[in-house]
Amino acid sequence: MKVALLGPIAWRTPPLHYGPWELITSLLAEGLTERGVEVTLFATLDSVTKATLDGVVPAGYEENDGIDGRVWEAIHVSHALERSGEFDLVHNHLDWLPLAFSAHCRAPMLTTVHGFSGRNILPAYRKAKSLFVSISDSDRAADLDYLATVHHGVDLSGLPFHPDGGDDLILFGRIHPDKGTDLAIEIARRAGRRLIICGIVQDRAFFEAAVEPLIDGDSVVYLGSVGPDERGTILGSGAALLHPIRFAEPFGLSVVESMACGTPVIAYRRGSMPEVVDEGVTGRLVSSVEEAAAAVADISRLDRAACSARARERFSADRMVDQYLAIYREIAI
Repeated sequence: MKVALLGPIAWRTPPLHYGPWELITSLLAEGLTERGVEVTLFATLDSVTKATLDGVVPAGYEENDGIDGRVWEAIHVSHALERSGEFDLVHNHLDWLPLAFSAHCRAPMLTTVHGFSGRNILPAYRKAKSLFVSISDSDRAADLDYLATVHHGVDLSGLPFHPDGGDDLILFGRIHPDKGTDLAIEIARRAGRRLIICGIVQDRAFFEAAVEPLIDGDSVVYLGSVGPDERGTILGSGAALLHPIRFAEPFGLSVVESMACGTPVIAYRRGSMPEVVDEGVTGRLVSSVEEAAAAVADISRLDRAACSARARERFSADRMVDQYLAIYREIAI
């Protein structure tokens, strides 16, 4: 089977720091290649893969001010679709833009919907000549048909189990109001715990007004963007990962990564969190700062080994690759 993975180009694949869509595309490319699938990965030309790499843009547009993402995404999609007749399947991970031109794709197209950036892009999905997979049941549009839900998987080899977490609370993700960085600081203050923050600053004004003034290097520590080599160590060192999101998050990779390390999650009951977090096993679901602070107080009651085991059972990259491969065989028969 010949498969084209049409990846995003905001960041390198796999990403050096941030880039969840690129990370999933990378795990899929490597896993499929290991299973003998002939994979061509369309991504930035500095990407690293065992698959065949093709592309047009030298680096991710989020990493290079000289690259206009609007222009290069269009060129990237055009280049991949020009070659689409060479493949049994084109698997799109690049959101709505390829869908606008899906009628020109000369192979069946499958699109993983990593999340809707706004309701304004839905016309591209409704008119698309593509099949769809959701990444959580919660993130489905009512008027779209889906083949399946495939929860993301993670590379468990880089997320060793830590049987003994410390007392610190961890916040892992982009600094943005949606992610509730300010809420996490308040939860940690009420719980009397130190908070370790890791992630890119996505909303500079929010960071400067609501987060930066509270970073003192003692009760609130900011480590900046953390790469894959450090993620497991930091996530495994915490008593809990705080995830007080203000939006219906489609999935939440850091949540799964933390649980795999044995560190349970205290998450707001929004979006996919009730699907991802097993209440009382891998974490606690709460609805307010007060509930989250109370959950911190008894989070040590959760068994870290059971937390890790459940996450590893549910969210391995191998499971994700196997699910997609079964879907491919159903489509490209």
